[in-house]
Amino acid sequence: MPEGKDLQDLQERLAEINRHEMGDTDVSQMNSNTQKEDKKMENATDASRKPVVAKERETGQMAESPSGPVGLDVGTTHIVIAQNEVNHIKTTKQLNAFFTIPKSKFAKRILSNNEILYYELGDLFYIIGYSADSFANMFNTNTRRSIKNGILSTVEKEGVSVIQAAVVSLLNKPKRFGETICFAVPGEPLHGTGSVLYHESIIKRFLSHMGYTPISVNEAMTVVLSELSDEDHTGIGISLGGGMCNVCLSYLSFPVITYSLQIAGDYIDTMVGQSVGEPATKIKLIKEHELDLGSEPKDRVMTALHIFYDDLINKLIDSMQRVLSSTDQIPMIANPIPIVLSGGTAMPKRFTERFTKTLKNYKLPVEISTVRLADDPLNTTAKGALIMAMTEAE
Repeated sequence: MPEGKDLQDLQERLAEINRHEMGDTDVSQMNSNTQKEDKKMENATDASRKPVVAKERETGQMAESPSGPVGLDVGTTHIVIAQNEVNHIKTTKQLNAFFTIPKSKFAKRILSNNEILYYELGDLFYIIGYSADSFANMFNTNTRRSIKNGILSTVEKEGVSVIQAAVVSLLNKPKRFGETICFAVPGEPLHGTGSVLYHESIIKRFLSHMGYTPISVNEAMTVVLSELSDEDHTGIGISLGGGMCNVCLSYLSFPVITYSLQIAGDYIDTMVGQSVGEPATKIKLIKEHELDLGSEPKDRVMTALHIFYDDLINKLIDSMQRVLSSTDQIPMIANPIPIVLSGGTAMPKRFTERFTKTLKNYKLPVEISTVRLADDPLNTTAKGALIMAMTEAE
């Protein structure tokens, strides 16, 4: 949690942005609002002018102005920033969720006193980030999501403004105008709805107006970039997030095959919740803190989690078999290649073993050497995006 001075500094910084938006200063260099032609982006710009109070940041520090390239993962569940420091990669994150409550002076005082990330729009307070989960659990309901099935939600009209507010709480405008930022985008879904192009373009325009030079990179390719340097970036990267499973077959750092399935962690939470009569938000917490896929389930929630995890794994590997077997683009690869799994959905205990066991029931057109979990599953995508940003900035 930021100290009082940090909180005051953040409020003053956002107030300065608001003043410049209303004045004569060049908006594209002073704030994180995108001058949008469509109604959705107009709503986002209006919303991001409201005061925002920062609470949840892993480092407990103010967002700094980057002096180098940045990696960004705008995921269904989390927004993650990666920056290169002297001896390590620094990551910060925010939950990509929100919860609305009616606006009142009393509610505003409570939110401000507890340093909760929020903004005002119309007659509502939009509570953003980890606090949104707390409010949802308190009311025994679900948070709302800016992103659904891996791309911008078509039903949440204020989703873009929520993402903007969350990103601004983590990342300031760059010290050097035009600094490179690479952000992850999903592969085209095999079956599903929504536009990856629209999703990519909206994020790119927003980052441009923050003062960055944005470059998109395939999400599953970021797994390859982050985890397969010792294999000359040859192998299969799989990012199992909240809304999508993204797959990339890479050969010598070239993404040969990329695609996505619009089922992942949220699918499991929803299906289990519907099966046992519990909110998906509650199922998500149980999944993240208690699930062990190597042990026998002891109650109906755990039984349902095992059932739908098996369903997800089978659908994912089946899609790999069908996609890779139906293309003539796969190069001649002399040696077996690894599979690397990342993302929050891959983090339950013994998920990798469960995936490896199921994989033996299928025959892929490429031989697999090993299946392993990424070193830092929740931050792999942002780190891979940073690697790409550093390369592009050279």
